[in-house]
Amino acid sequence: MLGNLTGFHLIIILAIILLLFGAPKLPGLAKSIAQSMRIFKNEIGDDKKTADDDVRRPTVDDAPRSTSSTTTRPVHGDDLPPKL
Repeated sequence: MLGNLTGFHLIIILAIILLLFGAPKLPGLAKSIAQSMRIFKNEIGDDKKTADDDVRRPTVDDAPRSTSSTTTRPVHGDDLPPKL
């Protein structure tokens, strides 16, 4: 889409931007864009770090443990209630 852009086209675009925003506002505009890009890059980095932490493999310490202190024993014929 922008493959046909030449140096002349870029000069015209820059002149239009200069007319729209004015020379005094351009440094502030550039600073604002740079800060926005820096914040965006930091957020992308934080998301990648969080995703890596979520995908980590479970270890032995992560295995579920039984908290029951009672033990079960097999049911034998003697322990069954009498049939009526």
